[in-house]
Amino acid sequence: MDYIEYETDDRVAVITLNRPDQRNAQNAGLLKELDEAFDRAVADKEVRVIVLQANGKHFSAGHDLSPEAQNGPPWDHMFDDVKQNGLLAMYQWELGHFFGYSRKWRDLPKPTIAAVQGACIAAGLMLCWPCDLIIAADDARFADPVIHMGIGGVEYQGHAWEFGARKAKELLFTGGFIDATEAHRLGMVNRIVPRDQLGEATLALAHEIAKMHPHALMMAKRSVNHALDAQGQHNALQTGFETHSLGHANAWIVSGYPVMVGLDEMTKANKGNANGGAKS
Repeated sequence: MDYIEYETDDRVAVITLNRPDQRNAQNAGLLKELDEAFDRAVADKEVRVIVLQANGKHFSAGHDLSPEAQNGPPWDHMFDDVKQNGLLAMYQWELGHFFGYSRKWRDLPKPTIAAVQGACIAAGLMLCWPCDLIIAADDARFADPVIHMGIGGVEYQGHAWEFGARKAKELLFTGGFIDATEAHRLGMVNRIVPRDQLGEATLALAHEIAKMHPHALMMAKRSVNHALDAQGQHNALQTGFETHSLGHANAWIVSGYPVMVGLDEMTKANKGNANGGAKS
């Protein structure tokens, strides 16, 4: 694997994002390898709990917005297709690789724990939100700033479920950050630990959970997820993705591009946010 590290620690699988120099920004290769790593952990009968963590200062700065990232069909090469078929190619790509992956990971049959440090921006949320538990370092901060791109939120729009309706609206309207303390108060984060204890604390919790019978863990997880879906989460997430796609369509009509700013501006904003350009 080029972008992911995978290892097991007794009954715990540890999956590590390994693009620290790019702030663990997500390209197509990383997402493919991450999905394969999750599948590997699910298939391993000895694994009872899966941990998702990241090397480097930041958990994930979101989608890799650099022109060389090849994050799916390059937008600049899609204009002819868009003229003939509308946004179908882009819609299908995001449905499979962004929304589809996140939804799949949310429903994995084994408990998952995300260990988050530093910046967790936009698509970074689409990695930690599908996990069952989130352990945050005390320097963690979270944001979905895609409002600046003329779109109302990332592809997997779990905001209302994670923050509550009013806080979700505030964060979406402003594109602002919340820190680990606020995320914990809102119930999005389970525990906060010092940055240098994040890995140890997450593994300790994973091993505690791994003592339980795997069937009981699966049934407990399914019960809670079904309760959320009974309240409408599944349909709300689907609708959120459709709304996200409508944002691309509107941007293309207004600006001739799938977002309201170009790749250069998006890349600069992506790097600036990861480096702390926006405050909690």
